[in-house]
Formats: sequence, structure tokens, C-alpha cells
Amino acid sequence: MRFAIIRFPGTWSDRDCHHVLTGVLGQNADILWHRETDLSGYDAVVLPGGFSYGDYLRCGAIARFSPVMESVTRFASRGGPVIGICNGFQVLCESGLLPGALMRNESLQFRCEWTHLRREGGRTPWADDIGEGEVLRIPISHGDGNYFADEATLATLEQSGRVVFRYVDAAGRATPGANPNGSAHNIAGIINARGNVLGMMPHPERAGEQLVGGVDGNRIWESIMKESLAVVG
Repeated sequence: MRFAIIRFPGTWSDRDCHHVLTGVLGQNADILWHRETDLSGYDAVVLPGGFSYGDYLRCGAIARFSPVMESVTRFASRGGPVIGICNGFQVLCESGLLPGALMRNESLQFRCEWTHLRREGGRTPWADDIGEGEVLRIPISHGDGNYFADEATLATLEQSGRVVFRYVDAAGRATPGANPNGSAHNIAGIINARGNVLGMMPHPERAGEQLVGGVDGNRIWESIMKESLAVVG
């Protein structure tokens, strides 16, 4: 499978994603500068974490206008799988590919810690290989991860199964204490109506080897890889 990893000015998690996808999982991946516009030949697009354009104005608000984003939007509209991680999630929201916004953490502090995520919601190639109710351990690293949307949007997300990952404790309970940033409904990751676009604040690329604390993040990459094999088959 061939992944396009988009690098904006200020992106720093692109090499982590590249390492896990190529060095750990044996896939093909290229890091593309944000001025590139050709996504032909790629099976999936990754918008990694970081501080695109220094997080000036709003996180992801300037990256949203990068030339590559028109191509990402077209790619997604054709059903191509797209994942936005941390800052990438913010870019997806700013681009209108996902609803809502990511605000300052409720604590007003930068949080870098391990979290537990419960898989729920509807079908998405990014998580179809993860059982409903299964709990993953994946770290966060952000200052603006507080997911916000109006009540009508939140209701739509919940009722249509578009909340895919929710912050929970180790036992799988969505408690206030398990919410590291104040996100509405303990939301950690959502998908678009079609299910091919996933935005999540936790970093699966930081949970790809036992050496760094765990491998649960690989479940997300492995899910899209199995989906790709099924399509080819």
C-alpha cells in the first residue's frame, strides 16, 4: 500500500508516520511538501501532527489554504481514505472535511500523556478491524485538542455512528477523569458521513513499537491495510 504523508511548514510528526509505515509495517510511503498537488498513485493520505504555520491565527487555519489541500479534498470526495492526526485533525476541520473545531485544552495546558480510546461508531476502513468496545492505549500530545461542535452537530455525529474513538479509562468507561482536554462527549476521533475520512487527536504513530510503550496505534494502520487488500482481492 502506498501512503502520501503531507508535510506543511511546522509539521513534525511526518517522519514518525513514515518510520512506522515503512520501517515497522513494511508499506510504501512518501513525504510530500504541501505545495505538491499530484496524489495520483497513492492509496491513502496522511495529515500528520505538528504546528503547521506555527499555529498562527488558529491551528490548521492557514494550512487549509495550502495547494495540496485541494487535491486532498478531491481525493476524499472520490472515496480515498484520509487520516488527520492531531494537527491534521485540525486541518480537516478547518477545511470542512470534518465538522466542528479543536479549541484550547480545558486545562489551558499542553498535554503529552498516554490515553485510552474506546472503539465505537460506524464503519470506516481506518477502524473496521478493531472490535466495537475494544480499548486501545495511544498517547496524545497537544494544546488544542478540545473538540467542540454545536449540539445539533454533536447529536448528528452520535446518532449516525460517526464518533469512532472516545476517551475512556482503562476499564472502558467514558468518565470526566478520562477526558484529557475537555472534548465534548469525550470525543477523541470522528469520521465523515462516508467513513473514509478520519480525524483523531491521539497519535497512532507514537504507539507503533514496544520500545516506545506499546503498539496499539498499529491497529489503525493495519485496518486500512487490510481494507486495501480486500479491495485488491
